[in-house]
Amino acid sequence: MSSIDVVTVGHALVDIRILVEAFPGIDLESKVLEQSWGSGGSAVNVAIGVRRLGLKSSILAKIGFDSFGRIIVDDLLKEGVDISGLRISLGQTGFTIVAINKKGEITMYGYKGAAETLEPSDLSEYAISRAKWIHIASLRLDTTIEALRIAEKYGLKSSWDPGRVLASQGLEKLKPVVSRVNVVFLNHKEASLLTGIEDYKEAAKEIASTGPEIVIVKRGEKGVYVYSKELQEEIPAYKVDNVIDTTGAGDAFASGFITGFLRGYSLRKSLQYGNAVAALKISSLGSHCVPTHDEVVKFIWEREGI
Repeated sequence: MSSIDVVTVGHALVDIRILVEAFPGIDLESKVLEQSWGSGGSAVNVAIGVRRLGLKSSILAKIGFDSFGRIIVDDLLKEGVDISGLRISLGQTGFTIVAINKKGEITMYGYKGAAETLEPSDLSEYAISRAKWIHIASLRLDTTIEALRIAEKYGLKSSWDPGRVLASQGLEKLKPVVSRVNVVFLNHKEASLLTGIEDYKEAAKEIASTGPEIVIVKRGEKGVYVYSKELQEEIPAYKVDNVIDTTGAGDAFASGFITGFLRGYSLRKSLQYGNAVAALKISSLGSHCVPTHDEVVKFIWEREGI
């Protein structure tokens, strides 16, 4: 019997966030209004996100033996995420510098460091075998394929968020992954890079034709578009009056969708639940401002009356 609901596989980084007056040009300076830092990377964000929403989670990732790595370990332990699958490298822990302006728009500078060195041999088969669902995000191709092989062996449901770098390799090269996952999460730009098709609806249809049951295109403030046999529809985002930080909004949505799905919600309700989680997340500064399940239900009830 599964003792973990969701295992995430991918990058574990430190996010350094600065809220600025405006993005300066070359040789110009902008005042920093607020700063914060803590663990990040999609694997960390989703592991913490689903944990906050009431599920049990674990993570497979690689960090450096340094102070940034310690930050990641401390955050995961504080949130109750199982870290037995973490691997330690002699290299440096990766980090991302995120600049956020008053509109909530972001500019990012990333150094992947040890995160990118997670090898297929680093994966814990035991950690994967204990889970019901595997979420793979922004992970190199060879390690992604091995993670899926193990997940298939134990009958896990799977989701994949390729990220821009991997998506740019194109659908033909990535078919060994796309054809085997249950759910694909990606944004409009990634969908276009993956398929060579600018129209996100047609891109989603093309991706679905290779095998996944559900393709979800994240469209920011417009919500998401889903393509599946059951549903081909725009699911609008919830209105947020005060957008503070959109960093990690896509991971918050994925956390919500996966949680809803594992709770037995319908596809539509899982998408709405994910949108609500993302809306609540972007109202605060930081990647881990994911609400609790009760907060999400209250938020939806107040807006939908359901």
